[in-house]
Amino acid sequence: MPAYRHLFFDLDRTLWDMDRNSRETLEELYHRHKLKERGILSFDQFSEKYNAINKELWQRYSKGLVDKDALRVLRYRQTLAFFGIKDDKLARKIGEEYIVMGPLKPHLLPGTEDALKKLAPHFQLHIITNGFEEVQKIKMKHSGLHVYFKELITSERSGHKKPDTRMFAYALKKCRVKAQDSIMIGDDYEADIAGARQAGIDQVWFNIDKQAAADATHTIARLDELPPLLLR
Repeated sequence: MPAYRHLFFDLDRTLWDMDRNSRETLEELYHRHKLKERGILSFDQFSEKYNAINKELWQRYSKGLVDKDALRVLRYRQTLAFFGIKDDKLARKIGEEYIVMGPLKPHLLPGTEDALKKLAPHFQLHIITNGFEEVQKIKMKHSGLHVYFKELITSERSGHKKPDTRMFAYALKKCRVKAQDSIMIGDDYEADIAGARQAGIDQVWFNIDKQAAADATHTIARLDELPPLLLR
């Protein structure tokens, strides 16, 4: 095992429980805006369609095909339109409220705090995320993650998005560290693992969705596997 000095973590769905936090926020918005009375008969229907549309738009955002402001409105406009609600004002309102409410949710994935407490005395910890900078800062503060991390490196600040190797190069330069002294931990195989590998950085794939085996330096299924792996 190489003697790593710097650990680079993805944030959403690696540490911050994106699925739970997003679902809680969406459910609050579903009831606040009385979407059942507008024809969306169940929250589960609303959530399922939103998640599919949001995933597709984030993929387009990562490829530079849609910008931040458009993504924030389109995901709700398209979701509402699917259920026959053509109301741009409502879509914008829900989008604005989601951005305010969502990042305040504090839920972390199981084992996050314990893993970070064990790793922090031995490594410099950093975040590399494609998420929006102002939003990610709020998430980290309200979940308590900010106390463990030295640098928050976002795609907005670097000018590039994972898996672009230029984002990883920016992170290494920002932290004044060499690739061989670093390792990337993340759940998204393409963005986090393939991207880091192309940049010459070792990787730990947090295979949270139990996907088929793929090439990575290390693979874990739970965060509590990380300290024994890196501290051995």
